[in-house]
Amino acid sequence: MPVLRVDDAEPGVRTLTLDRPAALNALDDELRTALTAAFRSAARDRTVRAVVLTGAGRGFCAGQDLREGATGSVDMAATLRHGYVPIIEAMQRLEKPIVAAVNGVAAGAGFSIALAADLRVMAESATFISAFGRIGLVPDSGLTWFLPRLVGPARAAEIVMTTDPVDAATAQRIGLVNRVVPTETCLAEAQALAARLAAGAPLAMGLAKRALAYGLEHDLAASLEFEAQLQGVAGRSADHAEGVAAFRDKRPPTFTGE
Repeated sequence: MPVLRVDDAEPGVRTLTLDRPAALNALDDELRTALTAAFRSAARDRTVRAVVLTGAGRGFCAGQDLREGATGSVDMAATLRHGYVPIIEAMQRLEKPIVAAVNGVAAGAGFSIALAADLRVMAESATFISAFGRIGLVPDSGLTWFLPRLVGPARAAEIVMTTDPVDAATAQRIGLVNRVVPTETCLAEAQALAARLAAGAPLAMGLAKRALAYGLEHDLAASLEFEAQLQGVAGRSADHAEGVAAFRDKRPPTFTGE
């Protein structure tokens, strides 16, 4: 049975479902490899304009499957470099919006992967847990990069060091998620948001994602120049011409990504 389901039923939206529900979608080598490949495939597929990531059953992702390698020693640094870093890099390099439908617990690297998405829709029954400290490990898979940028260093330290669960209401209040919704509608609402994004101009959407990432690492002057460069690209696009024409004609635009 596949450990990752890929669904293109919604035009322009690809839904990726982690499908190891009995293990709360914990990540083993097979699932890590499949997830990396799925994000890379979405990057190459022009029919895909937005991606939704969710989990089957009652969990989003419980992080690393601790049963993997339980009978012997595991080179954790190598596992991270070859198994988890490629997932996070593929998500960040995908110049299409990613919406995480956090339908249940997101723990450890599952927490990290949820934060690597561009937007998060969280079920009211879901929780985030930085579970690393509970098993004598440090946060990984980008958690130390994403978390302080979203909630600030002091709150990030509290979440990491106490390992206390963060419920949905708190997650929304401190800026970890965009929306909290009823558990039974979590996926549908994430897909509806992704469909809205997919109707936008693909080139401009991708360039905006690139600019937001750039701005996190550079000063204002550099960011202003980078914006100008990207605007030069977007301004020459057919989508820009279509957007202006649609505005003048008072009709919805039809963007092609050209």
